[in-house]
Amino acid sequence: MVYQYRVTLTGIKGFFRLYCMRPETTLYTFHKQMRADMEFAQDQLILFKALDAAGNVVARYGQFDLGSGTVDTVTVAQTVKLGVVSFVYFYDVTNRKSVNITFEGEVEGVAGISPYILETKGPNPIDFENGYVAYEDLPNEQRHLPAEPDEEDDKAHKMRKKASLLPEFDPEDEDEDDDPEDEEEEYDDDEDGKEIFDGSEELSL
Repeated sequence: MVYQYRVTLTGIKGFFRLYCMRPETTLYTFHKQMRADMEFAQDQLILFKALDAAGNVVARYGQFDLGSGTVDTVTVAQTVKLGVVSFVYFYDVTNRKSVNITFEGEVEGVAGISPYILETKGPNPIDFENGYVAYEDLPNEQRHLPAEPDEEDDKAHKMRKKASLLPEFDPEDEDEDDDPEDEEEEYDDDEDGKEIFDGSEELSL
């Protein structure tokens, strides 16, 4: 059995990382894996602020002993035994940059590296800091997939489709029936409007 933890960002639905780890994994090892996976800066002070089910702070674990032990000596099993259900993990204490880590219980795991990522969603936290907005975080009126036209585009699309079904207009077709030359060929009249006979026709009186 291994422990499962979900890493999230406050107020952002388009991001998470799901980790599994053995109970004897230290918080420092967990920190190093998250730092590598999410490309956190390596030269910043870190801190795990541990919370119980009621949201109360029960411990703080850092690179220096803050009264509950250091991250390289405390295991995840010890925090579970203490009643810790979540952490606010500050990967940059100076600039107060953090992610939330929630304990989701024991699951069937695989042998090997601990911890390891089981599932991911979204880019790294720094991309959200730089203005990236996930589809899930967009307002409902802006949630259009690239292939989905909005209401105005849909109206224009229908108008274009309707116009494409109409017969094409050809200016030459408009004058076809009113061509003066055709009239002259059809009616071979003299200047007075009388028909001209060349003598070969059979006249009826």
